[in-house]
Amino acid sequence: MGSLESETPTSETVGEMPNRGSVENAEKRGEVDLNGTTNGPKKNRIRTALFYLPRIGFRCFRVQRDEKGNFDMEVVDGSVDRRKPTHLLIMVNGLVGSAEDWKYAAAQFLKAYPEDIVVHCSKCNHSTLTFHGVDVMGGRLAEEIVSVIERHPDVQKISFLCHSLGGLIARYAIAKLYEQDERKEDVKVNGECSNHGWSRDQSRKEEFKGKIAGLEPVNFITCATPHLGSRGHKQVPMCCGFYVLEKVAVCTSLFFGKTGRHLFLLDNRKCPLLLQMAGDREDLKFLSALQSFRRRVTYANVRYDNVVGWSTSSIRRRKELPKLKHLSGDSKYPYIVNVETAKLSSSQLYVPSEAKANGRKKIRLEEMIKGLSSVGWDRVDVDFHESKQRHAAHLTIQVNRYSVNSDGVSVIQHMIDNFLL
Repeated sequence: MGSLESETPTSETVGEMPNRGSVENAEKRGEVDLNGTTNGPKKNRIRTALFYLPRIGFRCFRVQRDEKGNFDMEVVDGSVDRRKPTHLLIMVNGLVGSAEDWKYAAAQFLKAYPEDIVVHCSKCNHSTLTFHGVDVMGGRLAEEIVSVIERHPDVQKISFLCHSLGGLIARYAIAKLYEQDERKEDVKVNGECSNHGWSRDQSRKEEFKGKIAGLEPVNFITCATPHLGSRGHKQVPMCCGFYVLEKVAVCTSLFFGKTGRHLFLLDNRKCPLLLQMAGDREDLKFLSALQSFRRRVTYANVRYDNVVGWSTSSIRRRKELPKLKHLSGDSKYPYIVNVETAKLSSSQLYVPSEAKANGRKKIRLEEMIKGLSSVGWDRVDVDFHESKQRHAAHLTIQVNRYSVNSDGVSVIQHMIDNFLL
């Protein structure tokens, strides 16, 4: 797949595609814009790249990057009458990750749905910024999503695809954006724009009921996400189930800053943040925000994931995990070994009891499972046992880098085939 890169302003549509050879020659001189004309060097903050995709016709990817490293991807062609995508897909990276981690998956989603979706790969929480805590990162992601929506005013629906810690970040962000008509207010101070927070139009409250930042929530997909945290027996597989090593892991969590305390439930003895996120608070409706999505799904590694355990990533009690001998893949999805559709016993959301969970590890875990399970999840179990890349299962499930994680391709394809538009 060839690529053309240039420093250009944002463009809503692309006219007739230029001759690729002439564009490449001009691109070497640094004089290419989206329409293939030569304008001399430009120094704008948004960087746009075009990728030629022969498999989907005479179209290109348009990749827009900002100075922070975030990028949007959508398919463009020479058609003036082409309708603009109305579905925004937000991809969120995990611990010490970056927007580049989703590069392969983003391209595959756009190939499958070239006229329907815009993909935004977030990088507001990258590398060591992922040590700042789930709440801080969730707030940053919420602000970023609002700015993305402002750049794409035609979008009407929103979905999330998250890896590892990114699932927790996204869960916090959607609670911030739930039923909110939120806009950034840019006020000029000394000639410069300054963000003074959020504004809310009370008169439009009913219009935004059950929506995320004013958009219809559709898919909420997580892969290898520690929904129940990392504290507990076999929640961190690299400890091999040894209680001594699991206690050591709790101590080493301090190296990951506030995020480590959140993951190991050390931030609040009475009611840790992850326990709060298993229910609705007065100010943040965590469960209601999740319930608003038409589909919620967890992709969990059965084994060989040394970072996130099977039960925490699939939101199950250990006794509920399927037996390995009963699991097997098929020819289309060789590493998808089990799929369970959502089961809801009641439409009423569970309210975790802080009093019961106060300082009691097992009860806290049970309360989180009850709370999160009350919204209903599709559970997809992945087993890379037959893969040479099995020891990198935590990254392979995402196809973090195609050259070394390519066996996760069938998992990404399963996500695409079951994606609701």
